[in-house]
Formats: sequence, structure tokens, C-alpha cells
Amino acid sequence: MEIPDFHNPDTYVDAAPHEAFAHLRQHEPVRWQDIPNDSGYWMVLRHTDVVHVAREPKIFSAELGGVVVETMEPAQLASMRNMLLAMDPPRHTAWRRNIAPHFKARVIGQLEGRVREITRDILARGKDMGEVDFVHDVCAHLPSNVMGEIMGIPAEDRPQIHQWAEQQASGQDPEINPDNYQTVGSDASMAMAVYAIEHARLRRERRASGDDSNPDLTDLVMAAEVEGRSMTDVDFGSFFVQLVTAGNDTTRTMLAGGTLALLQHPETLAELRENPSLIPAAVEEILRWANPLHYFRRTTTQDTQVAGQPIKAGEKVAMIYTSANRDETVFEDPDRFDIHRSPNPHLSFGIGTHFCLGVHLARLEGRVFFEELLNTFSDIELIGQPRRTRSNLNNSLKELPLRLAA
Repeated sequence: MEIPDFHNPDTYVDAAPHEAFAHLRQHEPVRWQDIPNDSGYWMVLRHTDVVHVAREPKIFSAELGGVVVETMEPAQLASMRNMLLAMDPPRHTAWRRNIAPHFKARVIGQLEGRVREITRDILARGKDMGEVDFVHDVCAHLPSNVMGEIMGIPAEDRPQIHQWAEQQASGQDPEINPDNYQTVGSDASMAMAVYAIEHARLRRERRASGDDSNPDLTDLVMAAEVEGRSMTDVDFGSFFVQLVTAGNDTTRTMLAGGTLALLQHPETLAELRENPSLIPAAVEEILRWANPLHYFRRTTTQDTQVAGQPIKAGEKVAMIYTSANRDETVFEDPDRFDIHRSPNPHLSFGIGTHFCLGVHLARLEGRVFFEELLNTFSDIELIGQPRRTRSNLNNSLKELPLRLAA
């Protein structure tokens, strides 16, 4: 069969190339992909091999070259290396140890009431509108408002932060990032970091003045020790960019992609209406079947091999989640959308050292959103053609026209 250019963002505009991935899993499970005017990378396509790469951070480094396949400018790479997702042990371990307690299931579970209130407000506005672009009129507002509240971001600043997050995550799409879509990286990342640094400075001043009322996640994270010292405002800026970008984009993608999946499978939608207790399992299948990210990159620190393919030290390796999540040796009938799939060892939250810090928040938002969506609207109708983001990294919708009726 004809194999597409997997690096070209245009390859993913109509749909993820699942047929090509399936063919390669059988015949070339580790495949070289060229990048014009840059060094190429090895695509790791099978579930077991992606797990192997993820669980060997000493051999496959996130920090050495960052987590995107394009070679970054030194300043951009230096900035990325201050984010948890691009740190290697032991530095990653030290940072995560002090921050992770604030993201435990018990702590996040306390947010359910407020997440539900926010969801109901968003859906009420959607109800008033009737016809919506579900991606931006509905889905985008939940993660941006939840993250804004738990980090104490003023409501009037949240739309700008959301715009920066979208430009950062979907920078290859000229409709979303018209000025810099052909370049690696985005000015939005720097703008968001500058905002976060100022947010941290103002928060320190407020605490220094004796106002210690209503501590939020910003206060808790800033109080954490990293590498034997207090977190600086610059440290907080890098952490903020990762947390907000990931929290906004991947959750919005999960909600929009999940809703489209249910509309494409009306029998499953009817089953969830009849039995809402199946929604948590449905969220997991949505994450497998419509995973928010196509890949993350690693860089080899030594000569090694994956699935028998020799890989030299310093070469790029991409863990292709979109392929691994449909590996037929792990998932029976992998192209079937099946909310009864159990077990469901999808890799959309990663695995190993970099298992998603926000997993409990994402699952909470997904469960509450679909509970309230199905409880609010008796009829959800697709009234136009869904449009996908032009990106080789983000597996997301940028437009989903729906009619919502109570």
C-alpha cells in the first residue's frame, strides 16, 4: 500500500492514517521518517515497543532533544527542559515528588462539585444558543475555567490564556496560528510564560503582605521545593505553560472527539443514556479511540535497538500513540469503538516516568461533562462537516457544528 508522509501535518487533516499504521505494525514496526531540512526520526508503532521506550528514560531521553520531532532552537529547547514533560530522572523525579500530591485522586475528587457547576453553566449557554461550534462554544470552556479557578487566574484573563494555549498546541495550523505556523515553536509559549511569571510575582507580594486567605494550586505549587530549593517565578512560568496547555488542549480534544464518537455510534450513545454508570469506561475508550496526541519524542543516549531495529545514539524516536492504541495484538478488533472493552491499556496518558500528572483531573472532567451533557440534551445533532486541526502532534477537532435540544 502507499505509505503517507507521516511528518506532513496535512496527512492528518481528513483523519489519522490508521490503515497505514496497521500495515506498518505488521511489516515495519519501527520505521524511519524524513523531515525536510532537518534530521528525521524513528517511528515506534507497536504497543509493546512504545511501552519499552517510555519505561527506559536512561536510554530514551525526553530532556536531550525535547518532546517534539522537529529540532528546536536552543532557547526554545532550554525553555522546554524546564517543563516536567521534558525532564529526565533524577531531576524529573525530584520535581514530580513535591508537586504530585496536589494532583492525587483524593485531592482532585474534592473539585467535583465545582466542575459540575461550571459544566452546567457552559451547557446552559449552549442550550440558549441552540446551534454551536461544539469545540469552541462548549468544550473549550470547561478546562480553561476549571484550570483558571484552581490556579486563581482572573476570569477576564482566561480567554487570552486559552488562545495562547491553543496556538501553542496547534501551532502548525494557519487558521489557529497564522503568523508562525511554518516555524517550530510559538510566540504564544513565551507570552504565556511571561504572564505566569507576573502572576507568581503578584501572588508572592500578596502573601508577603499577610494575605494568606483562600490558597489555591498556584500557592501550593509555588511553595513546593524543587532540587533542594524553593520554586522561582521562572520555574513556575515553565510549569504553568505545560499545565495550562496540556490541560486545555487535551481535555478539549477528549470532550469534542468523544462527543463526535458517540454521534457516530448512536447505539452506544443510547446505551449511555440508559446506563450512565458506563460513562467512566466510555471515557477510557474515547481516550483510546480518539487519543488527543499522536506522539511524543525521545532521543537516544546510546546505541540501542527497538524491535530488532538498530538505532544510533543521538537519534530521534517518536512513540506513536495513535498506532499503539489500535495495536491488534493488545486490543481485539481495535478499530471498533467499544465502551465495554476491558482491560483497556491505552497509552493516551503515557506510561512509566511521564505518566500524566493530570490524569485524575482529566478523568473527572470527562465523566462529569458527559454525565451532564446527556442529562441536559435529549437530542444532539451534527449539522455540518467536522474539521480537524492541521497537526502531526495534536489529534484534535477544530470545528464540530452541532444542534443541541433539551
